[in-house]
Amino acid sequence: MEIKALLAVTLILFSIIDIVGNIPVIISLREKGNKIEAEKATIASGLLMIAFLFVGEGILSLFGVDVKSFAIAGAIIIFLMGLEMVLGREIFKEDKNVSTVSIFPIAFPLIAGAGTLTTILSLRAEYNQLEVGLGIVINLFIIYIVIKASGWIHKKIGNQGSAILRKVFGIVLLAIAVKLLKTNLGF
Repeated sequence: MEIKALLAVTLILFSIIDIVGNIPVIISLREKGNKIEAEKATIASGLLMIAFLFVGEGILSLFGVDVKSFAIAGAIIIFLMGLEMVLGREIFKEDKNVSTVSIFPIAFPLIAGAGTLTTILSLRAEYNQLEVGLGIVINLFIIYIVIKASGWIHKKIGNQGSAILRKVFGIVLLAIAVKLLKTNLGF
């Protein structure tokens, strides 16, 4: 295992996951009264990423889904989340009796979304599984810290700062979704 390769994998995954950019989404979900469990979100996203590292293409082909179709489905979810943030309308209605927000939409599609999972498949072709696996673990540690600190961050920026971030990053999510759609639809 090369340190340079591990660093490259870690940085590529960090930029794709963009947990820092997802802070407004996490804050927005908290403001709606959702309880976000950092441990549950980190473990669920970690399991998805590790599973994709070893059997990703096999899982998709088992369901007759190709990587591009998977990416398009993820893009649609991200697009709807961006619309929700920009327009201030609730699209994803959460069942207050079920604590699923840590899994959906935090673990999937925000952390271990179509972009992350397809990137893992691509990294597997260039780097060995140990390097990609360690890159995933390092990112999971960062993800856990950021989710845990999101409440503190919200207190520091306040409601107005949070509202501004939500609108700005909602537009960023819309742009990411459009890019994923364009890329995977062949435009």
